[in-house]
Amino acid sequence: MTAVLLQEDAAKRRRRRKNTKHAVVIAVLCAWSVFALAPIVWILLMSLKQPGDIASYPPKFFFSPTLANYAEVLSGPEFLTPFANSLIVTLGALALTLVIGLPTAYSLARFAFKGRENIAFGILSLRFAPELLIILPLYLIFQNVNLHDTYLGLILAYQLVTLPMLVWMLRSFIEDLPKELEEAVAIDGGTRWTAFRHVLFRLMAPGLGASLMLSFIWAWNNYTLPLVLSGRNTEVITTGIQQYISFQSIAWGPMAAATVISLIPGILFALLSLRWIVDGLTAGTVKG
Repeated sequence: MTAVLLQEDAAKRRRRRKNTKHAVVIAVLCAWSVFALAPIVWILLMSLKQPGDIASYPPKFFFSPTLANYAEVLSGPEFLTPFANSLIVTLGALALTLVIGLPTAYSLARFAFKGRENIAFGILSLRFAPELLIILPLYLIFQNVNLHDTYLGLILAYQLVTLPMLVWMLRSFIEDLPKELEEAVAIDGGTRWTAFRHVLFRLMAPGLGASLMLSFIWAWNNYTLPLVLSGRNTEVITTGIQQYISFQSIAWGPMAAATVISLIPGILFALLSLRWIVDGLTAGTVKG
């Protein structure tokens, strides 16, 4: 009887310790979530405030919301033009990255040739150097070849951001896929392209979705490259928001509204990529 009671007490203590650990973990995660989301919530509230509420001290958390800031931002080309330019440049950069990076990652993962690791390290080294170190030489080159303030110039420059991420992530992902899959296709008379298109591409969808999602976010939020390499014709959203800052004042409401709208493409692309990742992870599973 005493042994049974001791065992029950020990089990209760283990449950209490387990519940305490869970409570601590949940509390830490909640605190971190508040810390991470507080700036976004603050910008969202600011975008719904009138100028008097934005400048009030102490800050107002209860106010009459207004959509005037969004109406002002969406009613003119001052924001819509940079927003459209960002979509063109970012999606163009991702398309070029996919065309170049996908066969590059496959070649580095599947073929053994001289200088393979040097090429892979060279691609990765594009992310080693800070952008400020390469932006001035790149600006001079673009001026000489008439690529400054052009969509093509920005798309090519964004490869410094997107290409290394996609190549290295996909290379690791492809290396983890068994070569026997391609050998089985070859036995059935298929080509390497057939194996890649019908077998490997579906299996590498999670890695491709994750790398494209990160590449989109990095390209969309890039500030240094478009600050120097773009102009009036190709101004993107990260530099276009600066127009709300003048010598006399700062248009906090419209700037906050423009910031909130600029978050939407990244969130939508992330949701689309997550769906692609889930579809890739569940491909080939057996039901029943």
